[in-house]
Amino acid sequence: MNIYEKLLKKETKLSVIGLGYVGLPIALEFARKIKVVGFDIKPDRVEMMKNRIDPSEELPAEEFDGCDIMFTSNIEDIKEATFHIVAVPTPIDKNNLPDLTPLLAASRTVGKVLKKGDYVVYESTVYPGCTEEDCIPVLEKESGLKFKQDFMVGFSPERINPGDKEHTLRTIVKIVSGCGDDSLENIAKTYELVVDAGVHRASSIKVAESAKIIENTQRDVNIALMNELSIIFNRMGINTYDVLEAAGTKWNFLKFFPGLVGGHCIGVDPYYLAFKAQEYRYHPQIIKSGRFVNDSMGYYVAKQVVKKMIGQNKNILDTKVLVMGATFKEDVSDIRNARIADTIHELESYNVNVDVVDPYANSKELFNEYGFGLCENIANDYDAVIVAVNHKPYYELTDEYFKSITKEKSVFFDVKGIYRNKITGLEYMSL
Repeated sequence: MNIYEKLLKKETKLSVIGLGYVGLPIALEFARKIKVVGFDIKPDRVEMMKNRIDPSEELPAEEFDGCDIMFTSNIEDIKEATFHIVAVPTPIDKNNLPDLTPLLAASRTVGKVLKKGDYVVYESTVYPGCTEEDCIPVLEKESGLKFKQDFMVGFSPERINPGDKEHTLRTIVKIVSGCGDDSLENIAKTYELVVDAGVHRASSIKVAESAKIIENTQRDVNIALMNELSIIFNRMGINTYDVLEAAGTKWNFLKFFPGLVGGHCIGVDPYYLAFKAQEYRYHPQIIKSGRFVNDSMGYYVAKQVVKKMIGQNKNILDTKVLVMGATFKEDVSDIRNARIADTIHELESYNVNVDVVDPYANSKELFNEYGFGLCENIANDYDAVIVAVNHKPYYELTDEYFKSITKEKSVFFDVKGIYRNKITGLEYMSL
């Protein structure tokens, strides 16, 4: 009997290591079909999940219903599992280099409980070769077992989009890979239990790793092009969104838009690929240039607002700016790599007084991460308003509302262009 059949008959368990935005939804979906152990190193998060609370505020309590799952921070509890899914973050450090600390720590955890016949599948986004070159040696060292001979490894990149209720684990085709034909088939069948859209069997682990990393690199480069065009069109006095609306009437025009590119995927993954490319003595010029443009846009927004306020004869030292939106994208609470922080810090470097509001972000988390929190009450004397994130509640706000919270001759910077042709009482700008 193979491992897939044992899981299906509930004769063994599947473990998910790391229960964040990616790991928890996966764990709950599998737990509706098979026995699951959900492991996270933070006991406080584990306690929340035991009480049917998603610490990431993505899933409602009813998503925990009917799930055969044990939440734990005790490594002993995952010894009963024979199929392990690793879904921990893969961030970058202050030098924009891959930080494999969480991934290697998770590998050590799994290695300590690994048994003959076990499977380990990585979902964390990495550069091509990382699974085999960095993770498997850790598994072997900790377990004393031999790869392929004693245990199997695969890679199945996560494709979950935080805040997206349409494109979910079940509805997105899942890429899977293994270390041989049998392992590939067992991994594929296991994922087919929870993915209605089906799975794509990649020819190798490296192919699966590469597929994931170019998904986000492609988006990053295209958004960088839009951001660069925005800078050019701004100097020409042309609204970028008007241009994109016109160009978008052609059937094969790619509909990307300018913006602040943050988060834990698009703003991070290209650095992993660039890092690996240089190991092969290739300097990835387009990828690096795209990253440079996108990483600079937060500062660009701040400088444009400052220049416009000066143009309105305002004394910068006396100005007050309201920033609306502090998460990395719309309608989520995730603040990881939120590039609006660059805008806020740049404004503060000019001694501008900055208030920040957000309907989803946590003030304490923002302060711990970036050194600023959320203001409790919106004032009525702002010299500029920056709408940085297009949260749904912001769509309801009107020109009259913004006039009521600003002084005369105030500036309005609409990062995502959601108020285009709707703001008349303030000096309107957008990317």
